Amino acid sequence: MARYDQVQQNLQAVLIQKQQVEMEFAETEKALEELTKAAASEIIYKFAGNLLVKVEKDAMVKELSERKELGSTRKSVLAKQEGRFRQNLKELQAKIDDAVKGKPAQEQPPGDA
Repeated sequence: MARYDQVQQNLQAVLIQKQQVEMEFAETEKALEELTKAAASEIIYKFAGNLLVKVEKDAMVKELSERKELGSTRKSVLAKQEGRFRQNLKELQAKIDDAVKGKPAQEQPPGDA
């Protein structure tokens, strides 16, 4: 049961991380979309801590594109982790159900005790 709770907590942590990454990804996509609409002559600023700093449009597009790619990779990794945790939970639930019903989780051949 402790293992089940641990896996469930891990799954919740991954889901929270995944949600944060998806929000950041969506914000980055939106910023890139707006930036592509901007004329090359427009002044572009970005946050640097508590300051707004003037940046070149091309540099900002490059930075946002890299951030988007990183976000995509992180989403993929978190989705795989989520899948593994869900599978582990399913397997642990089956073992718990078997134990509650009185069945051994895995039968061992005689003499291997």
